[in-house]
Amino acid sequence: MTAMLPSVAGTAFKPAHFSALQAETTKPGFIEVHAENYMGDGGLPHAQLTALRAEHALSLHGVGLSIGSESRDLDRDHLQRLRKLCDRYQPDSFSEHLAWSSHGGVFLNDLLPLPYTDATLLRVIDHVAQTQDMLGRRILLENPATYLQFAASTIPETEFLGEIAARTGCGLLLDVTNVQVACTNRDEDPAAYLTRFPLQHVGEIHLAGHHAAKDRHGMPLLIDDHGSSVSARVWQLYESVIARIGPRPTLVEWDTDVPDWSVLVAEATRAQAILNRGAGKAEAA
Repeated sequence: MTAMLPSVAGTAFKPAHFSALQAETTKPGFIEVHAENYMGDGGLPHAQLTALRAEHALSLHGVGLSIGSESRDLDRDHLQRLRKLCDRYQPDSFSEHLAWSSHGGVFLNDLLPLPYTDATLLRVIDHVAQTQDMLGRRILLENPATYLQFAASTIPETEFLGEIAARTGCGLLLDVTNVQVACTNRDEDPAAYLTRFPLQHVGEIHLAGHHAAKDRHGMPLLIDDHGSSVSARVWQLYESVIARIGPRPTLVEWDTDVPDWSVLVAEATRAQAILNRGAGKAEAA
């Protein structure tokens, strides 16, 4: 099964925005929710999502599958819950992270990095294949926000992601904020990173705010906290991507210090303006 989001701007859904979203005459292009928040059988979360799904394209975004884990097999119970959720809502997209978040049956409240080696590549490819087989659909894999890199890594991150997509048929979710965060923390150029990114596989883009700090040595340290407006630099990087590949479904994430609905709408409106300009350039080419 292959479903596709429209190449427009969408918003992350938070329960605090339900009434405002229902009253909105101009709907966002799509909504996205974290899959793990809807793994119960009923209650208010499902009542709200059922009502919204009737009017909106839907993206499910997983945060707990641990695709980068050391385990040979992914948690089958978790995969079955995801399959049940996908069968129930028939989302236009399902995505997960290139990260690990569990070990030995213990779930950690974080998305942790992994070394980019041949062995890790084969394991992640197998995990992506397990996921797509169980869900019966193509998934998108998101580039991570990282705060360090492993000395053991032998494959550049962009090449690593490209190999996974080429060998499994999955798509990629390009999180532009994660690019800015990870490259700054690794003292790399985010624009150069994007020139190497396998953009032909991108099926969705994420934008979010981040927190800027300094480490103990006085060097820049960016934290991917999804708690503020998208930064000017991330907007610039995003516009450069859209100019190269044309419009792609674009989500504005805001998960902490959640603002009024109007603030989130303004961010999505800005993304939509960039998408519109990108569509105009594509038509003129």
